[in-house]
Amino acid sequence: MALVIEGEERIAAPLQKVWEALNDPEVLKETIPGCQSLEKKSDTEMGATVVLKIGPIKATFNGEVTLKNLNPPHSYTIQGEGKGGIAGFAKGGADVTLTADGPEATILRYAAKADVGGKIAQLGSRLIESTSKKLAGQFFSSFGQKVGG
Repeated sequence: MALVIEGEERIAAPLQKVWEALNDPEVLKETIPGCQSLEKKSDTEMGATVVLKIGPIKATFNGEVTLKNLNPPHSYTIQGEGKGGIAGFAKGGADVTLTADGPEATILRYAAKADVGGKIAQLGSRLIESTSKKLAGQFFSSFGQKVGG
């Protein structure tokens, strides 16, 4: 079951600072909802453990996060795939674009695609879509608050 989530966030920080934060495992760990651990394996690969609650199901996902199509400091694609044991799997990615809004602010736009399978997929598309939108919104707003401080 696939879905698409789009949005934008205005961050009160210069473009370069936002770009650096998007590539910083510590910042990502603190702003990804439910993230328990995030370890850098290379400049473009990280291992992650994320605990998510979707409706009645709470699952721990272990997976990989990969950065692709890097065009510093303007855009990249972040892709992730996690396995949640009997709960199923989740995979997805987001195209993230940064545009300077004057010298001290940045507009971050994202278009995310997510795909879930297994037990989670049986919860129904409406619940999965609303949870996914909420999680994406939480991530980008807490990322914006942390970086724009």
